[in-house]
Amino acid sequence: MTAGLDTPDRRGRTGLDRHGRDLTGNPRVRVRDVDVLSCDWYVLRRTTFDYQHSDGHWSREQRETYDRGDGATVLLHNAERRTVLLTRQFRLPAYVNGHPDGMLIEAAAGLLDGDAPEEAIRREAAEETGHVIGAPEPVFTVYMSPGSVTERLHFYAAPYDPVTTVTDGHGVAEEGEDIATVELPFDEALAMIRSGDIADAKTVMLLQWAALDGPFRPSVPVP
Repeated sequence: MTAGLDTPDRRGRTGLDRHGRDLTGNPRVRVRDVDVLSCDWYVLRRTTFDYQHSDGHWSREQRETYDRGDGATVLLHNAERRTVLLTRQFRLPAYVNGHPDGMLIEAAAGLLDGDAPEEAIRREAAEETGHVIGAPEPVFTVYMSPGSVTERLHFYAAPYDPVTTVTDGHGVAEEGEDIATVELPFDEALAMIRSGDIADAKTVMLLQWAALDGPFRPSVPVP
């Protein structure tokens, strides 16, 4: 009996080795086997599959995929004041891979945990920044690291007003979160991308969207 396969793991899941076995969307891919390497909290799988190359020949391949669930992120902005509201928190993976102190400036974000993306990001915005937002504006949905991580991240934007803060918004203490909010002039936030002070991919993408197509895009004179 193996946890996560025939008996529940610590999150109550079973059948984790069946995920991805029945895919039929690509006739050039034939899944042969799925092994669960770890399911301590998220799930690490090794999939064996046959792949037909563009010249017609088949090869047997193996890939590891890390499944942490899908997530959502939101850029909180105030167009009148030309500011954005971001967060700052410690990220161990960045710290062990060269970031000086592991403290990253980011847009509010979190996993869906079974909720719809819009519902999840409203929850995360309140938990991390203390702001209750209305219906967020959908921006795009992307795979952030498709070579190894299954996560799809849903991007949103929403206005905020400093007077509407309802909580301190420092994250969920039970989950070890210790989050500070950082309000920045938008132009300063863009400059921090260039300097490397903002090095989080989702945040860079949202700030660049805001500059090109979002609330801070250049005004175009009406002919």
